[in-house]
Amino acid sequence: MIKLENRFLRGSYPPLITPFRDGKIDFEKFTSLVERQVQGGSHGIVVTGTTGEPSSLTVDERSDLLKAAVETAARRVPVVAGTGSQSFAETIELTKRAVTLGADAVLVVTPYYIKPPQRGLVQYFVSMAERTEVPLLIYHIPGRASVSMDVATLVEIAGRSPNVVGVKHASTDLEFVTELLVRLGDEFRIFCGLESLSLPMMAAGAAGTMNAVGNLAPTRVAALCNAIIAGDLATARQLHLDLFALNRAIFLDTNPIPLKYMMYRMGLLDSPEVRLPLAPATEEQRKKLDAVLSNAGLLGPVGKDLLQPLSAD
Repeated sequence: MIKLENRFLRGSYPPLITPFRDGKIDFEKFTSLVERQVQGGSHGIVVTGTTGEPSSLTVDERSDLLKAAVETAARRVPVVAGTGSQSFAETIELTKRAVTLGADAVLVVTPYYIKPPQRGLVQYFVSMAERTEVPLLIYHIPGRASVSMDVATLVEIAGRSPNVVGVKHASTDLEFVTELLVRLGDEFRIFCGLESLSLPMMAAGAAGTMNAVGNLAPTRVAALCNAIIAGDLATARQLHLDLFALNRAIFLDTNPIPLKYMMYRMGLLDSPEVRLPLAPATEEQRKKLDAVLSNAGLLGPVGKDLLQPLSAD
């Protein structure tokens, strides 16, 4: 594995939402969200991860978002580009564009829908890594992609591809994390992809978290990571408890439906708009999410009547 600077790809790397306005990307709002992450103490950001609705974006839109993020971050924090697609050719194109635009690393999801065999996954990622020199993280999210990777598969890929430096693991399988660390060492960057498991997975040795709640409370999520890295588990445990309701709220419906609504309520978005086939939060969901935000101390006056129905357009 290529040698990484010790602090690189460690800590809180929130996967940013993609703000929409009347069907189009709101780039002005997006750059303000990138700046908020920098000022909030996040260790890096992820652009067009699952939370950013990449499957509803065109290749050009994904590239434009990355360009805006890189320019706004201005080397103050690393930018990881989600470049995975169901198509090998499209993933190559997105990855090439990401490198050209200045991404510090790429995050490539397992090709979904196809349900490839393990040997196919090995060849897919080895071939992908051969086509780029930037650090590559594999995105393992069996709940969304319906594709599970074996530990042996990841070990083989890492052994054949020096620039495959880690994995985002969005699964409840903590034994998977430990076995990977035993076989590949703690220089292999494992990121937690399930919000409520950030503490246990990092306590087991994961390098960081890609937690969607970082869109809501970047300073708190970064503080959790900092406490674990510093070995202060008492502080980390308290932060974990404080964030628990927010972590669970993300999955009240398909992410990022609840997240965008909560960001809208906090005044971070002008609209909670999502792209089809996602749909806005229901009135019942909105009431539950309001309560979560209020209990977390994040619900302030935003000058909006929340009893007014939200448009599904």
